[in-house]
Amino acid sequence: MTAPQKGTVTQRAIERIKAMIAEGRLEPGQRLPTERDLAAQLGISRSSMREAIRALTVLGVLEARHGSGIYVTQLEAGDLLETFGVVADLSRGPRLIELLEVRRILESTATALAAARITQEQLAEVEKHLTAMNTTDDPEEILAHDLSFHREIASAAGNETMAAILEGLSSRTFRARVWRGYQEEGAFARTRREHAAIHRALVAHDPEAARAAAAAHVGEVEEWLRSQLTP
Repeated sequence: MTAPQKGTVTQRAIERIKAMIAEGRLEPGQRLPTERDLAAQLGISRSSMREAIRALTVLGVLEARHGSGIYVTQLEAGDLLETFGVVADLSRGPRLIELLEVRRILESTATALAAARITQEQLAEVEKHLTAMNTTDDPEEILAHDLSFHREIASAAGNETMAAILEGLSSRTFRARVWRGYQEEGAFARTRREHAAIHRALVAHDPEAARAAAAAHVGEVEEWLRSQLTP
């Protein structure tokens, strides 16, 4: 659907509903008043209210339950930021490099936090995916374990919002392209060393070493992409 234009009645309705949630007048999991009652309460038409509810549903703020009504979601970061992943999937060229720069900053911070907070159980999961990456040359298998390797680390950082943003920045399509490129260039050994360095820093619970290893790893992907874009 087309996003409502700023300043329209629908956009103002969206802002009013968001304000009601932010101020605690509508809580996560709570059922909204009927469309008619809410429109009357906010002094707008039912058609504008309907569009506002539809837009907030797409954004993951509201959810429609068949036969029951409209409810505020649990407002989990992963749900609210789900559409963020579309940016990474659709970006090309210089814009994709910009996203990688953002990912480098967040990934290194998340990995540093993980080094300080990671449990033995979480470390075991990270090591499981590292081992699986090291025992295959199949790009699809490597891709799956690479995604899980970084996802486990982001989860271990203990910041759900940061983990959700990183998930959005991790385009599977782009990662697949990187791994195929690495295979063609014989660069698997290098990236395996980078993953191993991240793992060692986590095992040592060394945040600064983890930060540096993660930044270097994403930085190599940045450089690879720049080389692909150079005529």
